Amino acid sequence: MKLRRLHSGDPDFDRSLAASAMGGGRPSPEIMQAVATILEDVRQRGDDAVLEHTRRLDGLEADSMKQLALSRETLEEAAACIPGEMRDALQAAAERIRGYHARQCLPSWQYEDALGTVFGERVTALDRVGVYVPGGKAAYPSSVLMNVLPARVAGVGEIVMTTPAGGGAPDPSVLAAAHIAGVDRAYTIGGAQAVAALAYGTATIPRVDKIVGPGNVYISAAKLLAFGLVGIDMLAGPSEVLAIADGSADPEWVAADLLAQAEHDEDARATLVTPDAALLDRVEAAIWKLLPHLERAAIIQASLQANGLLVQVRDLDEAAAIANRIAPEHLELAVAEPQALLERIRNAGAIFLGHYSAETLGDYCAGPNHVLPTGGTARFSSPLGVYDFLKRSSFLHCGPDGGGELGRLAARLAHSEGLTAHAHAAELRANRGQKASSPGAKRSPADAG
Repeated sequence: MKLRRLHSGDPDFDRSLAASAMGGGRPSPEIMQAVATILEDVRQRGDDAVLEHTRRLDGLEADSMKQLALSRETLEEAAACIPGEMRDALQAAAERIRGYHARQCLPSWQYEDALGTVFGERVTALDRVGVYVPGGKAAYPSSVLMNVLPARVAGVGEIVMTTPAGGGAPDPSVLAAAHIAGVDRAYTIGGAQAVAALAYGTATIPRVDKIVGPGNVYISAAKLLAFGLVGIDMLAGPSEVLAIADGSADPEWVAADLLAQAEHDEDARATLVTPDAALLDRVEAAIWKLLPHLERAAIIQASLQANGLLVQVRDLDEAAAIANRIAPEHLELAVAEPQALLERIRNAGAIFLGHYSAETLGDYCAGPNHVLPTGGTARFSSPLGVYDFLKRSSFLHCGPDGGGELGRLAARLAHSEGLTAHAHAAELRANRGQKASSPGAKRSPADAG
């Protein structure tokens, strides 16, 4: 099998690139309808609907919501019982992730103008956040850390985690990560019913202000339908990496990074862009050499067959331009001078500079968040961070001088829009005890001056 190849000089390159490496797609109408039915059922019937859909979809038999609840003691016990090396790794990763995100905290601020009017912005954390942690095909303790720790650093009042019980019980490493990260409540609930319970609230599960965390297409559909009632982080599509490499790159290292991305699932996208034609050959040879030794070889091969892409370009400037068009979730700059190339990058979720900065390090423990925009949405969105768990309220405090000056200005603008009630409220401050015009009074040209 050969990976698909493109050359930027080909006549139909733009069309082929768009078809091969761009776009994330949305849930189908059929999936949206099925998920909408589940959400409405949970909205109307609460816990009973959650239990019914959990039995039907997850195969987890439970007669009451108490059986799906995970106490803090259960989480603490999991952290104590997992192998010491795993616990140490989770704690070390948590420390690095916490330290990185602590630098994202935003202060409230204010200033005073010449009239003595005080303006500002008050920054406060969300009251309650729901974190969805997938658990069907594999365990993702790293997802727990990446979603919970920024919320905890932001100062969120309560964090509620839901995760499906793959094989009848959640993975102990996921529960241990929940304890280390500081989850307040946890439930063994997955699928659209978990999103619905968090969005609407039930007798057992409290309604949250925002839902974050990755999941399959059903989770994306549920988050999309719940948006507006609650906030969401993003609609995650298939995971993706784009590596820009030059002749200084080690072919086996580049191949390993592409394979690591393809390992996620059959829909994952792995792309290599380079001006070095010989490097394309060496990387592809290394891929087929390494593939048979990997446990998830079948998944990787399916991913590479469907979405693997090798692109030859004229130079690194063109490679950077292509990266900006694709706006990948992960961007590796495996080149001799990555800092110089970084200056040309505008659109990417996370950027990994140099040969030693493997994308895998960002997945687990380096510090930056691994919850990233996919499907080209890095053109207008950013990685999950403390910012996602904060809200900003503007404030204004006028004294007599400020209220009078701003009142006259606001009244002029309000009259121009025909909003006389607005104008009257402003004029009351502007006149400062003098008789204001009645709300319905028309203004003369002299008054408008």
